[in-house]
Amino acid sequence: MEKPKLNFWQIWNLSFGFLGVQIGYSLQNGNTSRILEALGADVHSIGYFWLAAPLAGLIVQPIIGLSSDKTWTRLGRRIPFIFGGAIVSALAMFFMPNAEYFTYLLPPLAFGATMLLLMDTSFNVTMQPFRALVGDMVNDDQRNLGYSLQSALINFGAVFGSLLPWILTNIGVANVPAEGEKVAASVIWSFYIGGAILLVSVLWTVFRTKEYAPKEHALYNNIELEAKETTEKTSVFKLIGNAPKIFWQLGFVQFFSWFALFLMWVYTTRAIANQVWGPEAIDAKSIGFNEAGDWTGVLFAFYSAVAALYSLLIPKIAKSIGRKKTYSFSLFLGGLGLMSMFLVHDKNILLLSISGVGLAWAAILAMPYAMLSGSLPADKMGVYMGLFNATITLPQIAAGILGSTLIAAFGGNPMVIIVIAGVSMLIAGLAVFLVKEKTSE
Repeated sequence: MEKPKLNFWQIWNLSFGFLGVQIGYSLQNGNTSRILEALGADVHSIGYFWLAAPLAGLIVQPIIGLSSDKTWTRLGRRIPFIFGGAIVSALAMFFMPNAEYFTYLLPPLAFGATMLLLMDTSFNVTMQPFRALVGDMVNDDQRNLGYSLQSALINFGAVFGSLLPWILTNIGVANVPAEGEKVAASVIWSFYIGGAILLVSVLWTVFRTKEYAPKEHALYNNIELEAKETTEKTSVFKLIGNAPKIFWQLGFVQFFSWFALFLMWVYTTRAIANQVWGPEAIDAKSIGFNEAGDWTGVLFAFYSAVAALYSLLIPKIAKSIGRKKTYSFSLFLGGLGLMSMFLVHDKNILLLSISGVGLAWAAILAMPYAMLSGSLPADKMGVYMGLFNATITLPQIAAGILGSTLIAAFGGNPMVIIVIAGVSMLIAGLAVFLVKEKTSE
C-alpha cells in the first residue's frame, strides 16, 4: 500500500528541528579550531582534536539507528532520540566555550575537547533519526522533495549559525578575549543563542509530527509483523553483508567528499588568517586571527546560503538530467571552488570560491539519501542510515589522522591542505558515475 502524500508543511515539520541542530553544528564547525587554539592547541595537532566528532558518529549512529528501528513510544520511533540528543547537545554548547572556568575539573584544553566529544556525540544522536524519519514518512514520489527540503532547512540553519559570531561582533559584542580570558564574548554568546534555538526548533518537530503507528508503518512498507522477532535478532555484521550494492558505491563517493569537507572545516580559519591577514594573525588571541575566525563564519554562512537556495532547485534539476549528473556536477564545482582559494588574497573574492562548495554541500546532503533510501528495506531504514553514516565518519577520521602529516609535508601551509581537499572533491565527482541505481529516477 502506498504511503499517503504529505503536504508541503507536513514535510517541512519533519525536518524543522534539523534547522536548530545545524545552527549548533555550524557553530561547532566554524569555531572549534578557533576555541581550541585559544585554549592552547597547536595548528599542527588540531586535527587530532577534531577526531572526537567522527569517532562519536561511527559508534553512535548505527546504535541509534538500530535502537530506533525497534522502538515505539507515544512520541514515535525516531522522535524520542531526536529530543534526547537535542537536550544534551544544547548543554554541551553552553559549556564548551567556557572551558577555562572549569579548571577545577580538567585543564581548559582537556575540558574543551571533552565537551566537543559530548556535543558531537549528541548531535549524531539527534541527526541520524531525522534522516530515517523522512524515509519512514514520505512516499517514493516525494523522496527528492523530502531530502531536498531537509537540505534547505539544514543550510538555512547553517547560514545563521555560521554568521552568528560575526553578527554579534557587528552589534558591539567583544570579538577579542578580555584581559585574562581565552575565548571572545561573541563566540560564547553565539553558543548560548545557538543552543537555545536548537531546543526550540526540535520541540517544533516533536509536537508537530505524528509518526505512523506500527501497524500503519508495516502496511505502508509491506512489512510482515510476524517477522519482527527475526528482524530484531539480525546482527549488524549480517546487515552489512546484505547491504545493497548502491550502499557501497555511494560510500566510495562519500569517502572523498567528506574527506574534503573535514579538511576544509579544520584548516580554513588558519589558512585564510595566514594568506589574507598575514603576520598580524599569528597569535590566536590577536585581532587579526579573530577577524579571520569571524570571516570563516561568513564564508561558511555564504556557502550554506548558496546550498539552501540550490537545494530548492535540486528536485527539478534531478528530474530533468537525473540524480547522478546533478550530484556529480555539483561535486565538481565544489572541488574547483576549494582549489581556487589558493590563488585568492582578498577576503571578499573568497566568497566566489566558497560558492562552489555550497553547490556541492547541497548535493551531499540530499542526493546520497534520495538515491539510497529507495533501495533499503523499510523495517531496517534506521540501522542502515546509521551504518551509512560510517561513509561520513571514516573519511573524517582518515583526514584527521593525515592532516598533521600533510601540513608538515607542505611546510606548515594550511592553504595547501585546502587544495588537497579540492582534489578529493573532484575525485568524488568522478566516482558518482560508478553508482548504479536500481530504482527509477
